[in-house]
Parts: sequence; structure tokens; C-alpha cells
Amino acid sequence: MADTDRTNKVNVLIVDDHAVIRAGLQLLIETDRRFGVCGQAGTCRDAIAAAEAEQPDLILLDIDLDGDNSLECLPAMLRAAPASRVLVLTGLSDAGVHAEALKAGALGLVLKEKAADVLLKAIEKVNQGEVWFDRTTMGSVLAEMSRGGGRAGEDPEGAKIASLTDREREVVTLIGEGLKNKQIAERLFISETTVRHHLTSVFDKLCVSDRLELVIYAYRHNLAKPPK
Repeated sequence: MADTDRTNKVNVLIVDDHAVIRAGLQLLIETDRRFGVCGQAGTCRDAIAAAEAEQPDLILLDIDLDGDNSLECLPAMLRAAPASRVLVLTGLSDAGVHAEALKAGALGLVLKEKAADVLLKAIEKVNQGEVWFDRTTMGSVLAEMSRGGGRAGEDPEGAKIASLTDREREVVTLIGEGLKNKQIAERLFISETTVRHHLTSVFDKLCVSDRLELVIYAYRHNLAKPPK
């Protein structure tokens, strides 16, 4: 893809273990002129390498990669491409798996049974930093997280915090220290645009609306130390 295309389009990395499905998804995604496909991968290892090489805006991720659970390598993908947002596309209807996707860093989830226009809308919204779960799926995920499974049920805020990537936690800590976006970018050797992407994701995951709320949340939950 030409550089001019990359700057004008939302670049999507498709991760699915079936070549035919990857090809079909590429055709579908590229029917919308706002979107382009910058790469494909069929295994966790290839997905991490492609994420690092392509730095996609969005990773479209199938959970089951030929028997491997892609959610286990999702944190590594996000470390490789920290500005990327993740949308899960799955045929699995298991609320527990959906909850794990959310905790692993996905901003959205679309079931494969949904219409094509739903997927395109989800790509648009997740790329903008919004969370995309339909009402039924989100209800099931929240019920699963409140029921179960130890830590998430006992500590709802712990589940939100666990969904942060390592880089997002670094950004939260620096926000708590009072640094501005430019200072954070210089400290972490990333661009201010990437800092803004991280903050959008952090706001969504922690359900805070601005920097002040984030600072208060960070102090309350020991993500940053209050000034002495």
C-alpha cells in the first residue's frame, strides 16, 4: 500500500487462521474507502510480527487461531503496536471468553453471525476509541465478570485496571505525576498522537471522562502516587 493511502485510510491488520476468511474480510473492508488492509496473519507469532512491522490503526482479531487462543498473545501485539486498537471478530458466543477479550485489551467484539455493515460500523467506532459491544453481549460480559471468577467479581475496578496495557499504565502514572502530553511523549519516546490514542483507550477502559477524573482514579487505585 502506498504511503499516501496509509495516511488517508484506517489501516487494518486482519488476524484469522483461515486464508479464505482473511481474503473475504479484506474485500469487505476495502469496499469502504475509509479503510485499507495493511497486512494479514494466521498465527499468534505472525500477528505479533505483522503488528510490529505495520503499526496498524486497528487489529481485527479472531480468537481461535487453529487451536491457539489469540487473547493470550494480545498483550504482546499491543506492546508491538501500542497505538493500535483491537476489535475481536469471533464465532464464539461464550460470555466468559468475551469478558477475557475485554480484560485483555479489546475495545470491541463482533460476532461472525452479524451483518457486514455491523462489522464496518464497529471498525469505525473502535478506531475512534469507542467501545463496541452490542447490548446483549455487553450484558452477558458484565454478568460474567460480576459472577465470576474470582478477582473480577470481587473487585470490578480490578478488572478495568487489568484491561490496561503496560504502556497505558505508564501513561496513567505519568498523568498522575502532572506531565502534559508532550512531556509524556518525550519520556516514553513516542509521538503526542500516540499519547492521545492511549488516553482515549484509558478513558474508555476506566470509564473516566477527563484528565482530572483519571488523576483522581489513579491516586485512589494506586496507579500513581499523589504529590507530597
